[in-house]
Amino acid sequence: MEKLILLPVFVQILLTSVVMVLMGKRRIRAAKNKEITVAAFKTMNLTGANEQVIATSRNFDNQFQMPMLYLFSVLFTLQLGFADLGYVVLGAVFVLLRVLHTVVHIGSNNVRLRFNIFLLGCLALWLLWLRLAWQVLVA
Repeated sequence: MEKLILLPVFVQILLTSVVMVLMGKRRIRAAKNKEITVAAFKTMNLTGANEQVIATSRNFDNQFQMPMLYLFSVLFTLQLGFADLGYVVLGAVFVLLRVLHTVVHIGSNNVRLRFNIFLLGCLALWLLWLRLAWQVLVA
């Protein structure tokens, strides 16, 4: 089970990497099209950049927020020897929802849909952490 719990982690890392590459491509294209200046990258002032550049940059930042709490939960779960199918499923649900959130965020950017997906992901993460806390307190 220890190996299975890492599969969603690998997907999360792949997701973050794909968003990073896409962000770089969109930023370079915007700079080439003179939507933003190269100097703007000194302070990351993306004023004037198109919505795709800004949304992809924000999404990349998002990959270092709630997903970090997920990654820490995996470390604690493994360290404490609690890894089981329940943690694998909750982790997979969380990461799947992160993938869907990213697709919406850097695609159609439908705010209501994106927010609902985000909330569902938070719920999966909170359930994971509540389960972990419960096991720690009862153990």
